[in-house]
Amino acid sequence: MHAAPSHTLAWAVVISVVLHLSAVLYLPNFQTDTTEPPLEVLNIQIEAPKAPEPVESPAIEPPPLPEPPKPKVVPKIEPKVVPVKKPTPVETFEPTTSAPEVVDEPVSAPVMSVAPAADTTPVFTAPPPPPPPPPGPSQADLDAARRGYAERLARAIAQHKKYPRVAQMRGWQGEVLVDLKLNDRGAVLESRIERSSGYEILDKQALEMVAKAAPFEAPPDILKSSIFNIQVPVSFKLE
Repeated sequence: MHAAPSHTLAWAVVISVVLHLSAVLYLPNFQTDTTEPPLEVLNIQIEAPKAPEPVESPAIEPPPLPEPPKPKVVPKIEPKVVPVKKPTPVETFEPTTSAPEVVDEPVSAPVMSVAPAADTTPVFTAPPPPPPPPPGPSQADLDAARRGYAERLARAIAQHKKYPRVAQMRGWQGEVLVDLKLNDRGAVLESRIERSSGYEILDKQALEMVAKAAPFEAPPDILKSSIFNIQVPVSFKLE
């Protein structure tokens, strides 16, 4: 029911539009101006900036010149007038006959001569050097004392002589030189073979004899020292 008026209204609008268009197209004075309007030209002028006006610089005045020095006025020196002294009159005296005056001479005081005080500073005197030690024994005296003491030791060792049987059977004989280190009391500190007899059994026998004979008598005063060495010969001969 409501759709019919809407459809009728639509057709009425279409017919109205068509009629208007037809009237426009068939009007004699109606022209369609298709030309484009002329373009407006804008004239733009660019002016160059004006040059700056010159600035007047103030004139520089030169510094004033120094005034020349004024000449010094040298004062005139006037010569001094030295007054001339008048000579003074000399008075003359007439000689008198009065007795001459006696002038007392001053009595000089006696001069005391003072002797300089003696220097009491003690003078250091070095003590006298010790007397030189007495001269020691000569080498000849030492050698003679060693020989005499070695002979006494050899006699003491010979008292303990024992010829090894093997050496007797084979006829071995010879001399052993024993070096002894003794103290000042005659005690043996060390014994060694200085020169061998050529047979070891005889060398050992000599050292055994020394051990049995020690200690020995004290050495003479000329040989006494803390420790000294002496060499003693021990002879093995078949009779």
